[in-house]
Amino acid sequence: MIERVERVDEQDRVLAVVGRDEAVRRGWLHRIAVTVCRDREGRILVHRRSEHLARFPGHYEVASGGAVAVGESYEEAASRELAEELGVRPPVRFLVKFLNRGGLSPHWLAVHEAVLSDAPDPDPDAVMWHGWLSESELLRSMRENPFTPDSAVALSHYFAAAGRGPA
Repeated sequence: MIERVERVDEQDRVLAVVGRDEAVRRGWLHRIAVTVCRDREGRILVHRRSEHLARFPGHYEVASGGAVAVGESYEEAASRELAEELGVRPPVRFLVKFLNRGGLSPHWLAVHEAVLSDAPDPDPDAVMWHGWLSESELLRSMRENPFTPDSAVALSHYFAAAGRGPA
């Protein structure tokens, strides 16, 4: 089944509906929504992608998310992805959107935040490990382990938009 996304321009205006794989292959701008999850103590949820995934198998991530579907808002996509990947449905709060030219292909990246009161129940097909890390533990882990290309830039924009710096 082909995942359909909206190809957009540098002002985030829709140009066409295309397959996500084609957008990535051709370097067309499209939309991605991610959410940084915290617990009530302020720790950040980190997860490791399953080894069988096509994109970045076994890499760690600081945010859950994925492509924004056709006709979907960034917030709707962020909520859907949390439910699919982590089995949780917390309110998500939009923080920042920016044009990200790094990673797998260029895309608009919208970063959200959610505070989880329920324990995550990750989809084992997508997530092979998850855990809560303090900001200092997370920054150390990012130096020592392979993280997805979007992790560092998403975290940097997250800290700036949330009005805080890493511990």
